Amino acid sequence: MPETLDWGPIRALARRVLREGAPLALTDEVCALLARSARDVAISDAVASRALSTEDGALDLLREIARRIRDGSARISDALNRMYQHKAAGDFDSARQEMRDVLAVEVVPLYREIAEGQLEDMADEP
Repeated sequence: MPETLDWGPIRALARRVLREGAPLALTDEVCALLARSARDVAISDAVASRALSTEDGALDLLREIARRIRDGSARISDALNRMYQHKAAGDFDSARQEMRDVLAVEVVPLYREIAEGQLEDMADEP
């Protein structure tokens, strides 16, 4: 995963195409953006390549990328909020469990790294 992740362009494309109904033009730039973003959300190059071979496949790929970003973001944000509440109450077991629950279902590497980092930070807590 790149050191600096910029999902602004894929979010903008998803907004234009999925929300506003603009057509998905499969230019070289758009295909590269979709392929790069697919990798960022743990979709294999092979799956992305197959999807990019048709307009319908590319549209489905865009939907899945946007879904993984949106759902993962909500999941980690909610879990972090609950984790902080548990930590403030001194309940580190429940705080750790929040991150374990994220790791049980999350596929997006960025969100997994956040949860793993939080678990590492709590390793020395009771």
